Amino acid sequence: MKVLKFGGTSVGSAQRIKDVAKLINERGRNLIVLSAMSGTTNSLVEIGDYLYKKNIDGAKETINILEAKYIKTIDELYSTKEYKEKATEAIKACFNYIRSFSKDIFTMFEEREILAQGELMSTALLNFYLQETGVNSVLLPALDFMRTDKNAEADTQYIREKLTALMQKHPEADLFLTQGYICRNAYGEIDNLQRGGSDLTASIIGAVLDAEEIEIWTDIDGMHNNDPRFVEGTKPVKELHFEEAAELAYFGAKILHPTCVLPAKLNNIPVRLLNTMQPEAPGTLIHNTSESRRIKAVAAKDNITAIKIKSGRMLLAYGFLRKVFEIFETYKTSIDMIATSEVGVSVTIDDERNLQSIVDDLKKFGTVTVDRDMVIICVVGDLEWQNRGFEAKALDALRDIPVRMISYGGSNYNISFLVRKEDKVAALNSLSQHLFND
Repeated sequence: MKVLKFGGTSVGSAQRIKDVAKLINERGRNLIVLSAMSGTTNSLVEIGDYLYKKNIDGAKETINILEAKYIKTIDELYSTKEYKEKATEAIKACFNYIRSFSKDIFTMFEEREILAQGELMSTALLNFYLQETGVNSVLLPALDFMRTDKNAEADTQYIREKLTALMQKHPEADLFLTQGYICRNAYGEIDNLQRGGSDLTASIIGAVLDAEEIEIWTDIDGMHNNDPRFVEGTKPVKELHFEEAAELAYFGAKILHPTCVLPAKLNNIPVRLLNTMQPEAPGTLIHNTSESRRIKAVAAKDNITAIKIKSGRMLLAYGFLRKVFEIFETYKTSIDMIATSEVGVSVTIDDERNLQSIVDDLKKFGTVTVDRDMVIICVVGDLEWQNRGFEAKALDALRDIPVRMISYGGSNYNISFLVRKEDKVAALNSLSQHLFND
């Protein structure tokens, strides 16, 4: 059995839902994980924001607009009165539930319940359509088996037991459907796996079921070797090691959520990235095998801030770096890149919410300078230090571009460069020319 996950754009309209139904029917008895229809989660977040601000009219207007979109989808999706009525009843129940929160106090707990409705509606629509076309599909509610523990990590033993038991009740099923993203927490409350969490849902389910493969279906044919928005002629990468995929996902390749790969990696289950618009395309295979001596891809992460701390007190002083890093820990701000010398340390962050407080505290230890509007350019592949020439090739590609920082050696799969925002496109294109077009 395989686990197939479909993102919001893959089920973003009636026609696309029909296309997904045809595609999954052709692939056998598998388990399907769905995201909410494209745009739905953003609308639900907006509704929650209105309710936080006690703007009931704004919430109701947004609810009405979103509901109209779903009613139109139902009219286009189903051909029989029976299934139009079934789907309408299910969708209206979700929207009436959302409306019920406009009368009471609104907190993050209610917001999570509202956010869960998107996946509940998308799976209901697809399940009814499959049944209308004669497929014996079974909907397995994620809230009945997907749970996190007190550390907000997947409770895999619980998930395995509950999901297996649910599936065993339906030995005659042609295929199974469930929701991505949503779950219950250790206290039984409705919760979620954060943005991109449907990828993580698929990976967790694939791991607990020991699936043959996990397929992530989106609207692009695999992970490309550069950003097609800024570089012409990019190509899908045929194969990636899990570590390479994680680096690319973290540093800007949005096709895959960064946390998704870990459960699949640990359980040695291949992940394949595929395109619902071109289902015949081979996509990208991610597994635990690495192709040696090859650079695979380039990605960019925007909105980076560089902080440099320079101090003569750092020279030969133990404990200096610990004190610096404790400041970032205090303000719950993660660090992307690090470069050190005898008298200074430079770091980058992508979260400026506590920047001024961080800088104020760092000034106790030395002179602090801040560079905003920076971009991390990440080159990924087999970059073990014994492989001579690869880092030099990447450096040569950027010889005409000012580079603020370089990070190399922290990973066998990544070398990163910090450049100005205005140099990003030139850097991406130059790297493509030197690394992939020679």
